[in-house]
Amino acid sequence: MQREFPEAPLVGVGAVIVEDGRVLLVRRGHEPMKGHWSLPGGLLELGESLADGVVREVKEETGLTVEPVELIELLDRIHRLGERVQYHYVIADYLCRVAGGAMQAASDADAAKWVERAEWNSHGALKLDPITVRVIEMGWQMALKAKGQDR
Repeated sequence: MQREFPEAPLVGVGAVIVEDGRVLLVRRGHEPMKGHWSLPGGLLELGESLADGVVREVKEETGLTVEPVELIELLDRIHRLGERVQYHYVIADYLCRVAGGAMQAASDADAAKWVERAEWNSHGALKLDPITVRVIEMGWQMALKAKGQDR
């Protein structure tokens, strides 16, 4: 499966994991967006459901076992190099809760850390893509509603 300059869009999954008033982020170890902080996730494998894919990817990148709670958003991530499409992902981002495991960065992630809301909302504190910030905030709001703490 060719990630760079693909012949068709690739399907990916991501997780907004909310625990103790924080969200788990990983720093990407590979392109696209190497060095940027992002949500744990990756590409779906052939024959794998979206929910199973997000569980597997989170485990591979963070060591944590999660339960997908609800789909946050389905979105396109298209990166162009001139006129050519360099990367094209269709990503299903899920709100997830921790079910077990011990956190440690692995696989495609250089680092993993729990982040307070002020950190992902502040400009420049973390290298975060605006779309990622929007998805995190949507997941955060869904988690608050699920706990009955609408803010």
